[in-house]
Parts: sequence; C-alpha cells; structure tokens
Amino acid sequence: MDVSVIVPTRNRSRLLTATLGSLLRQRGVDLEVIVVDEASTDDTPAILAAAAGGDPRVRIIRHDTPLGVSAARNRGAAEASGEWVGFLDDDDLWAPDKLVRQLHASKTAGCDWAYAGSVSITDSCRIVHGEPPRPPEEIVSAVRRYNAIPGGGSNVVVRRTTFQRAGPFDTRLRNTEDWEMWIRLAKEGPPAWVCHPLMAYRVHPSNSSLDIAEIMRGTRLIEELHGTGADWGRLHRWLAESYLRSGQRRAALGQYARAAVKGQARGAATDLADILRRRVARATGRADTATTVFTRPWIEEASAWLRQLDGCIP
Repeated sequence: MDVSVIVPTRNRSRLLTATLGSLLRQRGVDLEVIVVDEASTDDTPAILAAAAGGDPRVRIIRHDTPLGVSAARNRGAAEASGEWVGFLDDDDLWAPDKLVRQLHASKTAGCDWAYAGSVSITDSCRIVHGEPPRPPEEIVSAVRRYNAIPGGGSNVVVRRTTFQRAGPFDTRLRNTEDWEMWIRLAKEGPPAWVCHPLMAYRVHPSNSSLDIAEIMRGTRLIEELHGTGADWGRLHRWLAESYLRSGQRRAALGQYARAAVKGQARGAATDLADILRRRVARATGRADTATTVFTRPWIEEASAWLRQLDGCIP
C-alpha cells in the first residue's frame, strides 16, 4: 500500500461527496481511504456507506461522540497500513495527480514529507486566491513563526514511520494543529515540494480558521511548546484575508489594524492597495495586470483540474 489518506468529517455531506470524488480519482498510487465520521447527524453515514460499498478502497470509522479533528486524524493514522499517510479535510479538493507527484518529489529529494501549492475556492469552486508557496529551505525556518505551508491540514503527505516518530496531532489544538505538526516534522528533516497548485482549500463561513479566540489560544500554546515567537502581524494579515474571502469586510479591517500594530503596517498597506486595485479593475472592466503577470498561470493550472470535478465550475 502506497498511501493511506485520512478524512475526518462531521455533518458536511454535500461537501464531503465532492471531496471523496477528488480523492478517489488519484492516479498512479495504491490508495486506501479511511474516513473518520465524527458522530454526524445528517445523511453523512448513508453517503459513506454507499461510498464504501462502491469502492473497496474506502473504510469507515465512526465516533459515537465528536472528539475533534486532531483525535479523528490520529485514529485514522493508527489504523493506516500505507507507507505514507496524508490528511484531507472534508471540504477540500485534490488534483488527480497530487499524491503521485508528492511521492515522486519526496523520493527524488530523499525527504520524508512533502507539500504542494494550493488555491482558495468558494463553495462553487470559484478561485479567489492562489500563489506559489515558499521553497523548502525557507519553510523550515518560517514555520516556527507562522503556518507557512498553504492549505491547512490537507496539503502534506508524510512517511508513516516519520509521522509516528514526530508524534500524533495535539488534541489540545483545534485549528492550529496542522501548523504545530509541521513544526515537529521540520525537526525531523526538511520537506520536498511540488510547486504546482495541487489542492484547493474551500473558504466558507464555517471554516475553523475564523475562530479568532481559538487561533489566539493555539498560537500561544505553540509558542510555549516550541520556545518560539509567532509572527503576530502576519497572523493578523492572514485572518484579515480569511475574513475578506468570506465577505466579512469590517472584521477584516479590524485584523489589518491589528497587523499594523504588530509590525506589519507595510504588509497591511500592500494588502489593502491590492484589494483596492482589484475592485477598481472589476468596476471598470479592465484586466487586473498584477494578477495577469504573477498569478494567472497558477490560477489557470488549478482551474484546469477543478473543471474535471463533478459540480465544479471555477
């Protein structure tokens, strides 16, 4: 078995259907899918039963009470038999060659974990953001200060023995657990990367990334656990972007103000200037030249595989 992919889920049957569809289309890898159902009360159990009945690669584990995403991932990883493990949240999507390209990059570079690039999408798969990630040599140092790997927990694939050495996801963390795991994996060795947009992170109002109080608590715990200082200004800029993508403009402005206070005044000003430029471009019908030059190829590459997925019109 090449890869075991763990999918934690709870009451997101509509999004889960698309997620599983993208996962089961993975090419060039021997795959098992372990879905950990966190006591769903909607039609998720029926959808999972149909998926498992239609594809022998799918296995279902159910928790009678919700234990949280970290515990769900840990339970799935404990049941995994693949040489590598990956994690896919129930609202995200993968390109059909994501896993095979990450495994190839890892083996070529002699690394035990790998990440790829991503785009952010709406419920209807419209791409709202996307740009190449930082290279591995920068990730190793940057990840101690902020979550430098895009796309959350759905991005990384890791050799199972390395994941076991690093230890399970910290169940005290509810929406910074992926960041804390990347810090531990970086201590095991540098990652490989695939500098292409191979995953899509779905932005919607129920994203855990909008639980500000929990993010603050988790960041402080990570500082304590790893003896590091978080880049709070960059964190506030990231929160502002998350708010904007979900349509919460007033909350976004508040986060930009906090970013400026925490040393990211220039970065916040640049972000706001970019937002204004895009709004003017839309209002006047003119092309956004910055997007055209720097990110259009990235967006077009992601759009090409998103169009192949059922229900997606990016």
